Amino acid sequence: MLQNTISSSLKLLAVLILAVSCSNSPQAPSIPASGKSLKELQQEFVDLRFGLFTHYGLPTYTTADWSDPLLSPEVMVAPDLDCAQWADAAVSAGMTFGCISVKHHNGFCIWDSKTTDYQILNSPIGRDILKEYCEAFAARGLKVMFHYSILDTHHKLRANLISKEKIRMIEEQLRELLTGYGPVTAIIFDGYEAPWGRLSYDDIHFWDLYRLIKSLQPDCLVMDMNSDKYPNEALFYTDIKFYEQGAGQKIDADANHLPSVACLPLQRTWFWKEDMPSSDQLRSAEEIVNEVLVPYGKAHCSFILNAAPNRDGKIDDNALARLKEIGEMWKAQDRTPVPLPEYEAPIVQENIARFRPSDSSWSDDMMIMDLANDDNFRTCWYSSPEVETPFWEVELDGTQTFNMIVITEGTAGGLKRYRLEYRKGSKWTTIFEGAAPGAERVKVHRFQPVSGEAVRIVFLEGTSAPVISEFGVYKP
Repeated sequence: MLQNTISSSLKLLAVLILAVSCSNSPQAPSIPASGKSLKELQQEFVDLRFGLFTHYGLPTYTTADWSDPLLSPEVMVAPDLDCAQWADAAVSAGMTFGCISVKHHNGFCIWDSKTTDYQILNSPIGRDILKEYCEAFAARGLKVMFHYSILDTHHKLRANLISKEKIRMIEEQLRELLTGYGPVTAIIFDGYEAPWGRLSYDDIHFWDLYRLIKSLQPDCLVMDMNSDKYPNEALFYTDIKFYEQGAGQKIDADANHLPSVACLPLQRTWFWKEDMPSSDQLRSAEEIVNEVLVPYGKAHCSFILNAAPNRDGKIDDNALARLKEIGEMWKAQDRTPVPLPEYEAPIVQENIARFRPSDSSWSDDMMIMDLANDDNFRTCWYSSPEVETPFWEVELDGTQTFNMIVITEGTAGGLKRYRLEYRKGSKWTTIFEGAAPGAERVKVHRFQPVSGEAVRIVFLEGTSAPVISEFGVYKP
């Protein structure tokens, strides 16, 4: 596979961007690369196995997890806030890392950000609690990760309202987070490409943010929580496949072969609510250990359990007791690392084929060619079974340079042999012809960059008429 080659390329890219960044910015990145490949970093992540998710902020003081975007920070009064207690709770549960929501969908920053007044120092707390959090977790040998919402209702980072200035704010916030708080194991994006978020990779280019993060901290993994959109056979727009269990994104522990992570709240919601200390039903230690940690660990999947601090800034006694109970049960389990199998490197570049004009040989009924590049992996173009040599092609936006094509079949699969070609002027040139690579329904072809105005696939052999869910062409 090309995993190590791609990892080396990413590290070279990080060095090049670092040089540019240092020459143009007075704030140089502070965390050097370890020299580890992406595959090694992914293996280390899944070997962590168990971490504490922390959601604390303005929604802690409301009845809803999505708080009013105009809610005043004055409600945040927490004289006993104690990040050391959170870290001790993670240790008692046998956890190896912490992940904190640094900015949720309401846009409130829990660190001292220079990009906005809507941040923790303008609350009665008046302290950079992210700094306290990172110091407390690092002191206990726990790695640190940040959950960051791209969707931001306070700053109107929503569909149809994105501007260059708003993108610069996101970039500067990421720069603050990755240069002011020590080593960060992962940045987890939320709100991207989700039906409820409605912010696309065209609105805010994922690849630009991916490059920025790798330039600032080359070992920082980048994750996107929108796992549900993409097939489970490949890493689309993420270094680690993410499953938000509470949103119905259930990992198949028997079939998964990708580095993955899943999450659930210990309590009923992500942020603390008033009835949690008394009447709230916590998940049992048996469920967390026997139904999640043990089977998921064998399936290359780490797990993040959320325990929400209360309005005093501390985790409730009932949650502390349950975390300790989980820790006692968890330490008795076999936690031997499971080596990751072979898999393709993440697909993180811009897809220049999506929504572009397409054509094909005769389609089957209404399943026409447009369904193969509509950015929806649940729809498909079906070739008519009466066509002897079917084809599908896409017209690019003028002459474009690209170095990767990804073919995602329908759920049944069936492709055995095909040819990939690109057109420049009136000439078609073959990129690949032969047997489909592997049995997976996601076929990834990487090659030296070429330039052309159109790309097509000609189907030569299969167990049935071709069915294509998505055909992607990616910029270098």
